[in-house]
Amino acid sequence: MKPLIFAVCVVSACSGVCAQTSVWQPSAGHAQVAIWPGAVPDAQPAAGPEDHVTTSTSVIAGQQVYAVRNVTRPTMTVYSPEGKNTGVAVLVFPGGGYQDLAIDLEGTEVCDWLTSKGITCVLLKYRVPNSGMHWDERCQCQMKPKAPTALEDAQRTMGLVRFRAAEWHIDPHKIGVLGFSAGGHLAADISTHFEKRLYPSVDAADNESCRPDFAVALYPGHLWIDDKKFELNPDIRTHITRQTPPTFLLQAEDDDADNVNQSLVYYIALKDAGVPVEMHLYAHGGHAFGLRRTKLPITEWPQLVETWLGTIGMISE
Repeated sequence: MKPLIFAVCVVSACSGVCAQTSVWQPSAGHAQVAIWPGAVPDAQPAAGPEDHVTTSTSVIAGQQVYAVRNVTRPTMTVYSPEGKNTGVAVLVFPGGGYQDLAIDLEGTEVCDWLTSKGITCVLLKYRVPNSGMHWDERCQCQMKPKAPTALEDAQRTMGLVRFRAAEWHIDPHKIGVLGFSAGGHLAADISTHFEKRLYPSVDAADNESCRPDFAVALYPGHLWIDDKKFELNPDIRTHITRQTPPTFLLQAEDDDADNVNQSLVYYIALKDAGVPVEMHLYAHGGHAFGLRRTKLPITEWPQLVETWLGTIGMISE
């Protein structure tokens, strides 16, 4: 599989089709919180300063898509429910091919949905670019870099949320992850890499477990790594155990960015390991649709996730 490029074309080389705006800021009443109190571990240089761009050519369900690029100082933004609170929290990982982050389509719009259901949303602005998987020309395959900074950021954030669970009215045993595209890979990554932190402990938050209690991966990438073999990425496969959290998978068969085999290989591996997993495949839907409603049935997926969260005991059915 060739290196993934975000389907709405918000990669760092916009070639004039992107309109640059100021650095991304969450909506009023919400604040970004740096997840690292001091130096960021395994810091990597960026091509330029962090910025927030939109494309003039990419429109999904009548709306443009915004992306954050060149993230070197990762943050989390907590969105708490305004009404009922189920005690459930979800860390949200936007996609973008590990090159940038679809911050509205697969970030803030997701938080609007989750908080309306009484679920705390924690939006992670993890480090990009090239923080997760990259295409290695030598082996013609995808490889995880020596310093997988996105996974470090995810592990750190999970510990922070558990550490501050009481303050944010969260049940520390009901904290999951939800990711799109590359963010779907990150959801699988933290679901299978939680026994040991990838970085030296920073503070008491790093004593908390970074295992998600559940995981949702939507049109995930970087899982099926060989066009000629039906095999799961060995970095994920070799770390699947019965402790891997219950997982929900969803993908369209006509996804032209991430082949449906991405979900299929992960589903089979989880089933073989005895991990509870539910998968939904649709004939049509493409890639990077987020929560934006269209005439296609696949855009009803949030209701499927809500039902599934009830079946695994996270929320009341």
